[in-house]
Amino acid sequence: MPVVTVGNAEEYQKFINADKTTVALFEADWAEQCAQVKDVLGDLSKIIGDKLQFINLNAENFPEISMKHQIEAVPTVIFFTKGSAVDRVDGVDIAAISSKSKKLAESASSAAATGQTLEDRLKALINTAPLMIFMKGDRNAPRCGFSKQLIAIVNDTKLPYETFDILGDEEVRQGLKTYSDWPTYPQVYVKGELIGGLDIVKELLANKELEAALKA
Repeated sequence: MPVVTVGNAEEYQKFINADKTTVALFEADWAEQCAQVKDVLGDLSKIIGDKLQFINLNAENFPEISMKHQIEAVPTVIFFTKGSAVDRVDGVDIAAISSKSKKLAESASSAAATGQTLEDRLKALINTAPLMIFMKGDRNAPRCGFSKQLIAIVNDTKLPYETFDILGDEEVRQGLKTYSDWPTYPQVYVKGELIGGLDIVKELLANKELEAALKA
């Protein structure tokens, strides 16, 4: 399927709400870099157009949509799955646009092969262990200060737990934010239920309620 130029807001909504992930280029006629990105999307559509759909829209003609998605410069590419923005690339970063598109196409192929939706996959992941932590890096090598602090606190409880590195899976990283309505990482789950992030864990620790909460 070739890159489709969107003509109105209704058409745009139809595309981004579709089951197939949509790659949307916000562009402007006066910005030469947009043509370069549009060419890349055209090439990608020939390769993975059966897995993803590609659209472009003039950001200036859709001010409300552009404002909603904080389009501050063009070109900007946003990836939508069933109406939710799951990732984006601001500016001309051809490598990032290509790699993110191909990863989403691979995820779509995997989901189609197993019949598993993203929601099903997220449910399965948060129930991998009674105590699950979604973080940057893993328990042995945290890759951000918040994750490092959280692991140190949980290790002190001596409770068994598992971790998932959200840096290695963009679909999970973005999808879990929407699924749990919690925009940041790390995220702690107990028996499939979200406890919260580092601030909540620190609060529970200060109130001497952490161990009980993590065993709930």
